[in-house]
Amino acid sequence: MVEIAIRPATKDDAALILHLIKELAIYEKAEQEVIATSEDIRQSLFAENSTAHGLICTIDDKPIGYAVYFFNYSTWLGKPGLYLEDLYVTSECRGQGAGKLLLKHLANIALDKGCGRFEWSVLDWNEPAIQFYQSIGAKPQNEWVAYRLVGAALKAFAHS
Repeated sequence: MVEIAIRPATKDDAALILHLIKELAIYEKAEQEVIATSEDIRQSLFAENSTAHGLICTIDDKPIGYAVYFFNYSTWLGKPGLYLEDLYVTSECRGQGAGKLLLKHLANIALDKGCGRFEWSVLDWNEPAIQFYQSIGAKPQNEWVAYRLVGAALKAFAHS
């Protein structure tokens, strides 16, 4: 029987996290969009004033996945929320319960912090993930459309 464990990520995990981010990006057909370096991860995720947090998932002490999350705020609930930015388990370790354990761990963090919501996004073509999320009781928010400003468009708008 394998032992799945979750621990807080540390700055020493920056290269590992970047490696897993790149694996996730390959899976999501967006490898070219990863421009972060290990040092970027170390400086942003583990800075004293960082608003994001990371988790490392291991099987028998071997790192096999990660999650990055941050807290947001719901004006309608008048409570904080937990937003899951990334969740990834290596392809060879899927189906052993690691993803579900990561989500449960995050759900418990959300409850411990008094959050009214635990949210994340999934690509519309990622049917295995969608089925998994629905199997644990998560509901799609189809009435919302995500928007993003990035790179040159962000700079142009900010300076307009």
